[in-house]
Amino acid sequence: MHIDSSLHVIQVMVVAPAMLAWGLERLIQSGRPQFEVAGVACGREEAEDLLRRQKPDVVALDLDAGYGNEALAELKAMSSASFVALTSSSDTAMLDQAVVAGVRGIVRKSDPPGALLKAIERVQAGELWIDRGAAGRIFMELARRNTRHANDPEQIKMATLTTRERQLIAAVTSDASAPGKTIARRLSISEHTLRNHLSSIYGKLGLCNRVDLYAYATRHGLNQH
Repeated sequence: MHIDSSLHVIQVMVVAPAMLAWGLERLIQSGRPQFEVAGVACGREEAEDLLRRQKPDVVALDLDAGYGNEALAELKAMSSASFVALTSSSDTAMLDQAVVAGVRGIVRKSDPPGALLKAIERVQAGELWIDRGAAGRIFMELARRNTRHANDPEQIKMATLTTRERQLIAAVTSDASAPGKTIARRLSISEHTLRNHLSSIYGKLGLCNRVDLYAYATRHGLNQH
């Protein structure tokens, strides 16, 4: 297929179970001349590895494949890409939280195939692909949060932490002398993944190292499991 050189090629990464990923990859490749599949990941660790190596413009992710909002937020923190979530869920609260966690488009699996292609285009252009009702609920929730924490900068920082990051902070600070290898083994993750999580936490809280984290967690009650 000839691609017009004037078109901006949109790099799309697919994160979904193998069978769905196979179909999504072919839909994206054939759907628009300017779309290019930057990679396919069938699991969370594979997705994290791919995000470290690639710089996709858009990530199309199956929200029903065990990617809770905490995992979603952690993936989003690794990339500047816009996220589009595919789902068959009708749980509006869960979907609203996915948007708060960083998703910019929600596509129902019952929608026509073209809906995903349009969503990719819209989110790449900086727009949202969500229904009006969801937009209203989400903006009201964000306004409520902003009002509640307007005068507490530390609360604002801590509100950006995912549940997984809070669990990791508790694990790290409950045994300040434990080496990273030991903590990683307790959490059933690799040392590399632990370092990535800690880097994200340090960035969110404005910290430099584990000593700073221990002091901060103790001061703000984040060292409790």
